[in-house]
Amino acid sequence: MANSLAQADLQILSLLQSDATLSTGEIAERVNLSQSPCWRRINKLEQEGLIRGRVALLDRTALGMDVVVFATINLTSTGRQNLLTFEQEIVRHPEVVECYTMTGIWDYMLKIVTRDIRHYERFVRDTLAASPSVREMHSHVAVTEIKNTTALPLETQSAG
Repeated sequence: MANSLAQADLQILSLLQSDATLSTGEIAERVNLSQSPCWRRINKLEQEGLIRGRVALLDRTALGMDVVVFATINLTSTGRQNLLTFEQEIVRHPEVVECYTMTGIWDYMLKIVTRDIRHYERFVRDTLAASPSVREMHSHVAVTEIKNTTALPLETQSAG
């Protein structure tokens, strides 16, 4: 479906991922559409699941969440039930802001955000290390954030 998006749809998506507070009128003006067709396109993009929601992006450092850790995890066993058990457990923890299954030597990679290193240590001891599903875990503490964006590279969708 993403390959068949019209240029106007890509422009609308780009505008919304940059600023979801734009009105339909403002978006319509920027993409050279009248307001009604623009609203219909946005509605269609939402119905098709290309727009999952509209949120406010918070500044984690302004909120006192100074530690970002990428943790790599190997499970005790990679049987289906063990994978499901781990995944159901991990989604309940707000500190884990992203979780991915991986190819290669690690089963999972987690992005974990906490107030400070002590909070991270408690999370590891009380949650990750306490889980019977986890065999091995390695923490990679981020030092300097170079790039952090939620914007997807939509311009690559229109290239040949």
